[in-house]
Amino acid sequence: MITIDQVKDLVEREQALRGYLDIDRKKIEIEEEETRSQAPGFWDDAKKAEALMKRLRELKSWVSGHTKIAQAVDDLQVIFDFHKAGEASEEEVDAQYAETLAMVEDLELKNMLRREEDKLGAVIKIVAGAGGTEAQDWAQMLFRMYQRWCERQGYRCETTNYQDGDEAGLKTVTMQIEGEMAYGYLKSENGVHRLVRVSPFNAQGKRMTSFTSVYVVPLVDDTIEIEVNPGMLSWDTFRSSGAGGQNVNKVETGVRLHYKFINPVTNQPDEIVIENTESRSQFGNKDNAIRLLKSQLYELELEKRRAAVAIVEAGKKKIEWGSQIRSYVFDDRRVKDHRTNFQTSNVNAVMDGDIDGFIKAYLMEFGAEGVS
Repeated sequence: MITIDQVKDLVEREQALRGYLDIDRKKIEIEEEETRSQAPGFWDDAKKAEALMKRLRELKSWVSGHTKIAQAVDDLQVIFDFHKAGEASEEEVDAQYAETLAMVEDLELKNMLRREEDKLGAVIKIVAGAGGTEAQDWAQMLFRMYQRWCERQGYRCETTNYQDGDEAGLKTVTMQIEGEMAYGYLKSENGVHRLVRVSPFNAQGKRMTSFTSVYVVPLVDDTIEIEVNPGMLSWDTFRSSGAGGQNVNKVETGVRLHYKFINPVTNQPDEIVIENTESRSQFGNKDNAIRLLKSQLYELELEKRRAAVAIVEAGKKKIEWGSQIRSYVFDDRRVKDHRTNFQTSNVNAVMDGDIDGFIKAYLMEFGAEGVS
């Protein structure tokens, strides 16, 4: 049975969220934006109109989230009083408390995602490390894990490039994920993921270690202006193949984009290469490759900004790009994040997409700094 102090704690957290989120100001802004959306000629500038409608949906989402929590807290107080009067059971009180606590924690976590890029979709690229079939199978397992996580979130997930492994698994795959705060949550996955298990591909049944790199960048939309120099672009075309391809071995619909530029982080000449095989149309694949290019260029600009902040905050703990972030030890039934020390013994659930605990632990420790 919960205590009155636990109820009071949730009341205080709900009130704190109202202040942090500036709910009263958001309600006024919603009224103003709705008035603008009803003006004659509003849709004459479709791009501007869509940006306003997107902002309106975002504001309503925050207000709606807080309204539900406020109602749940009120319900908790009422049912707690009913229990003291003998009109509600302990089980009913505990169930209402658990539901309300989960709602408060979810909105508190979302409140950690305040940066411009956090609200965008995400691009995940998974690349198998050295180790042949074992590493490629591990990459396939991570691909499935993120697909399952997206399904849990109700996010749209598309595979834009897929290269089969030599015997099993995959060499590399690129996933394009669209959904509210997708990048804000998934930035926690950026880095090297380490697997330790008895390999089914080893005749001696030896315990083996494999590494796979996961790269996460924001998926830019029309509200983000990214300049691409056409003179630095070149294209190759090829026949699509593998799980992400269409018209296999018939038409050269796959495209490979090459973009040479001066890297804003290193100030050195650099090249981005992107392959896209999602669409049956070469033109469609080119359009999406440009979008993925802009996403990578946007991430580099963000990395440049973070580097500048890191110089000022040199004393703070950092997360380096490409560092080993998590170990999955199947035999010991343990998955551990080395940045936060969060761990779980439910390996099967993690591999089936239940990674919210890792995401939450990361954001609660690093979310405010926005370090990736």
